[in-house]
Amino acid sequence: MKEFIINKNDAGQRMDKFITKAVPALPKNLMYKYLRLKRIKLNGKRCEISTRLAEGDSVTLYINDEFFEEAGDRGFLAAPAEVRVVYEDENILLADKPSWLVVHEDERGSQDTLIGRILHYLYGKGEYQPEEESSFVPALCNRIDRNTSGIVICAKNAEALRIMNEKVKNREMKKTYLCITAGLPPKDKGELRAFHTRDERTKTVTIFDRQVPGSRTMVTRYRVLDRDKERGLALVEAELVTGRTHQIRAHFAHEGFPLLGDGKYGINRINREYNIKTQALCSYRLTFEFRGESGSLSYLDGRSFTSAEPWFARDGRIAIK
Repeated sequence: MKEFIINKNDAGQRMDKFITKAVPALPKNLMYKYLRLKRIKLNGKRCEISTRLAEGDSVTLYINDEFFEEAGDRGFLAAPAEVRVVYEDENILLADKPSWLVVHEDERGSQDTLIGRILHYLYGKGEYQPEEESSFVPALCNRIDRNTSGIVICAKNAEALRIMNEKVKNREMKKTYLCITAGLPPKDKGELRAFHTRDERTKTVTIFDRQVPGSRTMVTRYRVLDRDKERGLALVEAELVTGRTHQIRAHFAHEGFPLLGDGKYGINRINREYNIKTQALCSYRLTFEFRGESGSLSYLDGRSFTSAEPWFARDGRIAIK
């Protein structure tokens, strides 16, 4: 038998969602069966899978101990506690991810991830104690590619995660990127429009000038900050009007000025010339532009946050040797 007392981070969830997170080793078919047989109770009484939990509720499970994992998984301690913090308060943390670090564990199985580092960092500050949480873990609200640097949002509590996920979904924030292009944009600024398709098998995208079956509209704004006409390089600020996979990389390549260092859409001969093996791309500014109800995060509306200058730029100029 095990009892969970619902805390603020657990409150508001459906019973089945809570149990799935709190007791991940329990198969769903058994969970439904045990709810019917009253071996899972809410405040000592039978409940439905759709019942919403409130802070202070007691969830009691009369099931075998084999389904309960050791409380307080601390696997994140294998990652360093080093995080470049752009901004932090009691609800969110904005981290400046370096270009070589993955956000979550990938197929390579690396334990050094951005979320692992953040959890270790919060644990060291005493702000995250896994043994005190039944179902919630601080989580990332957006993600960027391993080889892209820049700002990633982490929610530190369940309410912040719910609100921020909704804001990300509704695109209620503006993300501005810096990049180096191997090739010069024809104008100092402009808005590019094309059509985007994605191949799930190859994890690549294809860009078209005209609508094709299965394609989606893609719009990218850009502004040239610095040009090196002799080498054919440009420092460009880009803004995503739409949010498509590999949008800046694929869109600029389609227009004839791919990103320096991009192995998928770039020019390998030029990448080798500069000995650059990662795309020169950074999500360097994040501005919150909330439209609807923002709850406990309303104070962020209208605020803008900027990362440190990326490795390829200095004082608004190209820093590639």
